[in-house]
Amino acid sequence: MRIKKGDNVQVLSGNDKGTTGEVLEVNPKNQKIVVKGVNVRKKHVKPRKQGEEGGILSVECSIPSSKVNVVCPKCSKTTKVAYSIEKDKKVRICKKCGAKLK
Repeated sequence: MRIKKGDNVQVLSGNDKGTTGEVLEVNPKNQKIVVKGVNVRKKHVKPRKQGEEGGILSVECSIPSSKVNVVCPKCSKTTKVAYSIEKDKKVRICKKCGAKLK
Protein backbone atom coordinates (compact mmCIF):
# COMPACT_ATOMS: atom_id res chain seq x y z
CA MET A 1 0.00 0.00 0.00
CA ARG A 2 1.18 3.50 -0.80
CA ILE A 3 -0.56 5.08 2.20
CA LYS A 4 1.17 4.89 5.59
CA LYS A 5 0.10 5.56 9.16
CA GLY A 6 0.49 9.26 9.98
CA ASP A 7 -0.07 10.51 6.41
CA ASN A 8 -2.43 13.42 5.83
CA VAL A 9 -5.07 12.32 3.29
CA GLN A 10 -8.16 13.73 1.57
CA VAL A 11 -11.29 11.67 0.88
CA LEU A 12 -12.20 11.52 -2.83
CA SER A 13 -15.71 10.03 -2.71
CA GLY A 14 -18.52 9.08 -0.36
CA ASN A 15 -20.35 10.94 2.39
CA ASP A 16 -17.13 12.54 3.68
CA LYS A 17 -15.92 13.71 0.26
CA GLY A 18 -13.42 16.57 0.51
CA THR A 19 -12.57 16.12 4.19
CA THR A 20 -8.95 15.74 5.22
CA GLY A 21 -7.52 13.87 8.16
CA GLU A 22 -4.61 11.88 9.52
CA VAL A 23 -4.37 8.12 8.94
CA LEU A 24 -4.71 6.38 12.32
CA GLU A 25 -4.61 2.75 11.21
CA VAL A 26 -3.68 0.79 8.07
CA ASN A 27 -4.87 -2.71 7.18
CA PRO A 28 -2.92 -3.85 4.08
CA LYS A 29 -4.58 -7.28 4.00
CA ASN A 30 -8.04 -5.77 3.36
CA GLN A 31 -6.73 -2.59 1.64
CA LYS A 32 -8.55 -0.43 4.23
CA ILE A 33 -7.54 2.51 6.39
CA VAL A 34 -8.96 4.43 9.37
CA VAL A 35 -8.87 8.23 9.04
CA LYS A 36 -9.38 10.63 11.95
CA GLY A 37 -12.81 12.31 11.73
CA VAL A 38 -13.96 10.34 8.67
CA ASN A 39 -16.70 7.67 8.53
CA VAL A 40 -17.72 8.25 12.16
CA ARG A 41 -20.31 5.82 13.50
CA LYS A 42 -22.12 5.55 16.84
CA LYS A 43 -21.33 2.52 19.00
CA HIS A 44 -23.56 1.52 21.92
CA VAL A 45 -21.49 0.18 24.82
CA LYS A 46 -22.81 -1.72 27.83
CA PRO A 47 -21.05 -1.40 31.18
CA ARG A 48 -19.02 -4.60 31.64
CA LYS A 49 -17.65 -4.07 35.16
CA GLN A 50 -19.26 -2.67 38.27
CA GLY A 51 -18.81 1.10 38.40
CA GLU A 52 -18.07 1.35 34.66
CA GLU A 53 -20.34 3.54 32.60
CA GLY A 54 -22.07 2.53 29.42
CA GLY A 55 -23.14 4.90 26.71
CA ILE A 56 -22.92 5.88 23.08
CA LEU A 57 -19.42 6.38 21.67
CA SER A 58 -18.34 7.89 18.36
CA VAL A 59 -15.95 5.55 16.53
CA GLU A 60 -14.07 6.02 13.24
CA CYS A 61 -14.63 3.05 10.93
CA SER A 62 -12.40 1.90 8.10
CA ILE A 63 -12.72 3.01 4.46
CA PRO A 64 -11.11 1.60 1.31
CA SER A 65 -7.66 3.03 0.65
CA SER A 66 -8.59 3.64 -3.00
CA LYS A 67 -11.04 6.37 -1.89
CA VAL A 68 -8.27 8.65 -0.55
CA ASN A 69 -5.25 10.55 -1.88
CA VAL A 70 -2.23 11.75 0.04
CA VAL A 71 -1.96 15.51 0.62
CA CYS A 72 1.58 16.76 -0.13
CA PRO A 73 3.03 18.78 2.80
CA LYS A 74 4.96 21.11 0.46
CA CYS A 75 2.44 22.01 -2.28
CA SER A 76 -0.65 21.10 -0.15
CA LYS A 77 -2.39 19.41 -3.11
CA THR A 78 -3.74 15.88 -3.33
CA THR A 79 -1.33 13.69 -5.20
CA LYS A 80 -0.55 10.14 -6.13
CA VAL A 81 2.52 8.63 -4.49
CA ALA A 82 5.56 7.91 -6.66
CA TYR A 83 8.74 6.13 -5.65
CA SER A 84 12.39 6.93 -6.31
CA ILE A 85 15.59 5.28 -5.14
CA GLU A 86 18.04 7.39 -3.13
CA LYS A 87 21.15 5.82 -1.58
CA ASP A 88 19.80 2.27 -2.01
CA LYS A 89 16.52 3.17 -0.26
CA LYS A 90 13.05 3.45 -1.74
CA VAL A 91 11.61 6.92 -1.00
CA ARG A 92 8.02 8.10 -1.45
CA ILE A 93 7.70 11.35 -3.39
CA CYS A 94 4.92 13.67 -4.58
CA LYS A 95 4.14 13.22 -8.28
CA LYS A 96 3.22 16.91 -8.68
CA CYS A 97 6.13 18.75 -7.03
CA GLY A 98 8.69 16.00 -6.34
CA ALA A 99 8.91 16.63 -2.57
CA LYS A 100 9.65 13.75 -0.22
CA LEU A 101 6.76 12.38 1.81
CA LYS A 102 7.50 11.34 5.37
